[in-house]
Amino acid sequence: MSGLLTLVQWLSPAFPTGGYAFSHGMEQVIADGVIRSGDDLALWLGAILRHGAGRQDAILLAEALREGADHVALAGYAVALAASAERLSETSAQGAALARAVSAVTGREIGAGPLPVVLGQAAAGLGVAPVQVIGLYLHAFASNLVSAAVRFVPLGQNEGQRVLAGLHGLIEDLAAEAAGLGLDDIATAAFGADLAAMRHETMDVRIFKT
Repeated sequence: MSGLLTLVQWLSPAFPTGGYAFSHGMEQVIADGVIRSGDDLALWLGAILRHGAGRQDAILLAEALREGADHVALAGYAVALAASAERLSETSAQGAALARAVSAVTGREIGAGPLPVVLGQAAAGLGVAPVQVIGLYLHAFASNLVSAAVRFVPLGQNEGQRVLAGLHGLIEDLAAEAAGLGLDDIATAAFGADLAAMRHETMDVRIFKT
């Protein structure tokens, strides 16, 4: 139980990783009028989880959790997979912040790197099943984007929670799948989300860093 509670703490919005500052390019999509409702948001997040950074990061995390994992090599691989400058800054900034905070709280020296690799390095000794680590990571990822949409669309709090609850089944399935996959299984096809992140780099007025 203690390991699970520790993991929940690390993935909580209260943990100082600065996740609230990132929208994963979604701010651009909302400004374009593509996401106007909870149903629009559910479709967008489902695609990112199934075909974009969600599944990709889940597999990277699964690899980072494995005994004997080369976290330096995995970090380099994760950097190479970043589709844009904003995507790289998003995963790197949150990963560095997570490494600093976990190191300060636990006294362990956790190396900086992309977020899923850092989390895998930190969580490997917690005694939590990989499928649970991956599932909670994906839930935190989706929850952060729902929170961004609640603020910027805007959506009501209840509507945002309805969307998040509707993603639980998908998150469970992705976590179970990713736990048994490896780097050769990584592939993405969320081109709209990638292009939105690139366009967001030059957005004139913006609230979020990505």
